[in-house]
Amino acid sequence: MAGRTDVLGRLLEELEKLPGVGPKSAERFCDHILRSSQEEALALAQAIRDVKERLHPCSRCFSISEVDPCHVCRDPRRDHSLICVVEQPRDVLAIERAAAYRGLYHVLGGRLAPLEGVGPEQLTIKALVARVKEGSVREVVVATNPTAEGETTALALAELLKPLGVTVSRLARGMPAGASVETSSAAVLTDALRDRRPL
Repeated sequence: MAGRTDVLGRLLEELEKLPGVGPKSAERFCDHILRSSQEEALALAQAIRDVKERLHPCSRCFSISEVDPCHVCRDPRRDHSLICVVEQPRDVLAIERAAAYRGLYHVLGGRLAPLEGVGPEQLTIKALVARVKEGSVREVVVATNPTAEGETTALALAELLKPLGVTVSRLARGMPAGASVETSSAAVLTDALRDRRPL
């Protein structure tokens, strides 16, 4: 974009920090913001501010929410004996879009990756074990991504949870290896949840 000003340059730099956004995409986003009305541009800025100021992890499941506990955890129509374990809050959104699951969630905050310095203490595994020990959970569905780290995490969770007397299942291979929960279609997620298998 010709004639970059300091303000414009700063906006481009911030946009380029977004995942999957290179210089050309950042310029297109910047151009869109410049062409938008002041009201539209400020609405985007306010939405970003609200996300950072008003969304917090649920103290029970660690998904993001404006209220604590979150709407899913407090919903009496959900199956409170079933917990689906995912890596990130965005995975909860993907599964909810599929509308095939009516239990609760637990967000780990990542997956075990020792080479990256991510061990059990960096994740919410202790809190998951505590929830299961409360005694009302009958099944834990492990929905970590089908990557090497996701599989390692699933096996580690199974080792921890099975001795507590719960069924531990894994999403069926409706999801191809290397795919992520976040980017899978509703149909794929529905099949994977329906055909989950014990670990």
